[in-house]
Amino acid sequence: MDFWFSIGSTYTYLTVARIKNIIKNISINIKLKPFNVRTIMLEMDNRPFPPSKKIKVDHMWRDIQRRAEIYEIVIPSMPVPYPLKNMEIANQIALLGVNEGWCLDYLELTYYNWFVNKLPAGEEENLILTFKELNLNYEKIKKNAVTNEIENNLIKQTKIAKSKGIFGAPTFIVEKELFWGDDRFEDAIKWYNK
Repeated sequence: MDFWFSIGSTYTYLTVARIKNIIKNISINIKLKPFNVRTIMLEMDNRPFPPSKKIKVDHMWRDIQRRAEIYEIVIPSMPVPYPLKNMEIANQIALLGVNEGWCLDYLELTYYNWFVNKLPAGEEENLILTFKELNLNYEKIKKNAVTNEIENNLIKQTKIAKSKGIFGAPTFIVEKELFWGDDRFEDAIKWYNK
């Protein structure tokens, strides 16, 4: 199963906070695929939760809290800083993390620090704390992630996502079947196990 995610997507918090337990409990092979959902959404003229849609935004925050309670994960106090200013950096770091094997831990902690500690993902304060908790060298990681090569790889990955019909995050792809949204994660798992 391919897990297409974009740090900056609010509902991805719910997936990231429980994905390790799911992998451990059901022995599923999940490939992490970071991309830039903002690029795709802007191309589609889609701003899902702008300040002008206050009722919808308020519902989103409450919905995330309810689902967190159902999943028995940390229930964040809402709202959190949104939208992210530095989501590209956050996702470039995730792409480096996929290559180096620490992406899943990074995802879990950067979202925790965003949703619980209210430190926006991709910004220095979040990243410094996240990599301190991971016992990894933040300065080295930032130097290796914020490069033309990684930036171009994220652009390529985003084009691949678009070519697969991905229009939002999180998205799960099993064979050629696309499952969009955290609430479709279990459906994707069932399809994977068919």
